[in-house]
Amino acid sequence: MILNTILLSRWRWAAALLGLAALTACGPAPAPVGINDPAEASNRRVHEFNRGVDRALLRPAARGYGTVLPQPVQRGIGNFAGNLDVPGDVVNNLLQARLGFAAQNTARFAVNSVLGIGGLFDPASAMGLPGKETDFGETMHVWGAPEGVYGEAPFFGPTTERDLVGSVVDLALNPVRLLLPTPERSYATAAKLGSKLGERDRYRDTLDSVLHESADSYAQTRLLYLQNRRFELGQTGGVEDDFIDPYATDADAGFVDPYAADPYADSFEDPYAQ
Repeated sequence: MILNTILLSRWRWAAALLGLAALTACGPAPAPVGINDPAEASNRRVHEFNRGVDRALLRPAARGYGTVLPQPVQRGIGNFAGNLDVPGDVVNNLLQARLGFAAQNTARFAVNSVLGIGGLFDPASAMGLPGKETDFGETMHVWGAPEGVYGEAPFFGPTTERDLVGSVVDLALNPVRLLLPTPERSYATAAKLGSKLGERDRYRDTLDSVLHESADSYAQTRLLYLQNRRFELGQTGGVEDDFIDPYATDADAGFVDPYAADPYADSFEDPYAQ
């Protein structure tokens, strides 16, 4: 009874957001300019807390994870976790009226779930069905919701008002999470955690440089997050800040996404690759 009440309230909340967006939105949100960070002092305190968590827990746990598990196993876990996110991508594709992406993600999920043994392997990519990742934050952007102020959330890191709401909705209404029974749901959560630890270990040099070795890790984290997120949404306007981005190459690509490359490309053979 309690679970039904909670789920009903979540769906009502999401329906209210959808209705409000349908009434007010007239197209994608305009590209933001500069940095809107009115709560920088408190955000910096949260950032220091997150750095401490990373230093004391995440970084050593990720190093242990990367040491104990061989790369093919890590990739399998990452593939499995990523496959669990695809139904959520499909829902957001539909809400964004991107029917082609929704069809492609649906086909990808079906192929990897069946031929890829539940998503442990990725035959869909070899068949020309790459994933079209998205989230509810992007959905709200398409509806016209503005970016809002920048902030840093405990444990979650840099975000904006729009993306924070989007993350909560994605977590609460993920189709796989809602449909899986309790034991399997725990396995899915463990796989997601393992995937995150694997990413933290694979990109430790870049992340350590940003979080623990830069002169102002808060400013650099903020700059890289906003530039990368705006680029993902097709907003290529610059971020005016007094912090110099050491990774910048030009006005439209002055960001670094440490997760863009495939670190296993040369070390793992996909049995479905041609």
